[in-house]
Amino acid sequence: MISGVVDWLVYGVMGLSSATAIGQAMHYFIYDSIELLVLLFLTVAVIGTIRTYIPPTRLKRWLGHNSLKAHVAASAFGAVTPFCSCSSIPIFIGLLTAGVPLGVSFSFLITSPLVNEYLVVLMLATFGWRITAVYVVAGMLLGIIGGMVLGRLRLEKHLDADMLALPKERRYSSFKQRAMTGLSESVKLVRRLWYWILIGVGIGAIIHNFVPQTTVESVMRAGGIFTVPVAVVLGVPLYANPTALVPIAQELFIKGVPLGTALAFMMATVALSLPEAVILRRAMNLRLILIFFGVVAASIILVGYLINALQPLLV
Repeated sequence: MISGVVDWLVYGVMGLSSATAIGQAMHYFIYDSIELLVLLFLTVAVIGTIRTYIPPTRLKRWLGHNSLKAHVAASAFGAVTPFCSCSSIPIFIGLLTAGVPLGVSFSFLITSPLVNEYLVVLMLATFGWRITAVYVVAGMLLGIIGGMVLGRLRLEKHLDADMLALPKERRYSSFKQRAMTGLSESVKLVRRLWYWILIGVGIGAIIHNFVPQTTVESVMRAGGIFTVPVAVVLGVPLYANPTALVPIAQELFIKGVPLGTALAFMMATVALSLPEAVILRRAMNLRLILIFFGVVAASIILVGYLINALQPLLV
C-alpha cells in the first residue's frame, strides 16, 4: 500500500521517471523515511507498553552485567528480525530505554542486519550451504563478541542522557493506561529523532542511486593483499538492502574477488552505513559511534581474512 502511494506521488504527482537515478532516489527517500518513522513509532510504543509490566529494576537484574547468556539472547533475537542497519535502530533504542545494558543492545544491533531469514535463503541459493553456514556463524559471533567487547569498555557515558533515564515505577489500573504510557514515550522519541532519520535516509538515497557498482568492483580488485580492508572501507559508507547485496557479492566472487573479501564487503555494507551513523548521532555522541564502527569493522576484516584462508575448503 505504501509503495503504491509513493509510486503515485513520485512518478505521478512529481512527474519523475522510474528509469532515472533522481526518480529512484526520491522514491527511495520517501518510502524508507515513512517506513523507518512508522517502525520507530510502533516499536517504541509496543516496547513501552510491555515495559509497564516489567519494573526497570527487574529488567536490569535479568539482563544486567553483560552476561554471555544475555549477549547470545540479544544476538539470536537480532538474527530473527528482518531489518537493515537503519531499521534495527528503533529496537536498539527501545532496548536501551528499557534498561538493557549498552553492550547487550549492541549485540542485537550488530547481528540484526547481518543475519535474517531471507538473507539466508538467498545465500543458500547463490553460495550453497557451506558458505551460508559459515556466514551465519560469523554474523552471530560478530554480534556476541562485538557486544561483549563494547560492553566491557563501559561507554554508557557517551550515550544521550535520555537513553539512560529509566522511567519511574508507577502503578497501572488498566491496559489503556499502559498503552497510553507506551504511546507517550513513542511520540517523545519520534519528535527527537525524525530529522536525523530524514538526513540519514537522504544520504542513503544518494549513495544507493549515484555510486556506480563498477567503481566499487574496480577499486576492490586493485587492493592486492589489502583487499579485505579496502572492501570494508568501501562498504561502510554505503547503504543498501541486504537482498540486493547477495547477488553483488556473488558477482564479485565470480569476477575473481576472493570469497572472504566479497563477503566482508557485504557484511560491512549491511552492518554499518553512513545513514546509520547519522541516525545514531541522536542517541550517542560521535566518539561512541566511531568506537562502535571501529570494533565492528575490525572484526569484519578478521572474518574476511579467515574466510579467504578457508576458501579452498568451502568452494
